[in-house]
Amino acid sequence: MLVYLVLAVAIIGEVTATVSLKLSEGFSRPIPSIVVVVGYVTAFTALAKVLQLGMPIGVAYAIWCAFGVAAVAGIGAVLFKEPLNATVVVGMLLVIAGVVTIELGGNGPSS
Repeated sequence: MLVYLVLAVAIIGEVTATVSLKLSEGFSRPIPSIVVVVGYVTAFTALAKVLQLGMPIGVAYAIWCAFGVAAVAGIGAVLFKEPLNATVVVGMLLVIAGVVTIELGGNGPSS
């Protein structure tokens, strides 16, 4: 359970940093720029801990990326009025379905 909590921290750090990257306007705004650096350091530190705790790298990265992509797309639609149409939603669902498949395969017996 701890590994998933740490992975959630990694995802939140990455999403926060990515959204702040947009808000930094090319690193011209200091506060969002600092949040970018802190967010990515947090994300990669937590992701490294997840790997140290034993989660397979493919599983960890897939979950991290998929939930990050979905969250950033959703936040982009709400905060920045970026397009979020049916095709984008289906794509995000496919990515999440792929991650679930990888997770299920990662927990099964080795071949």
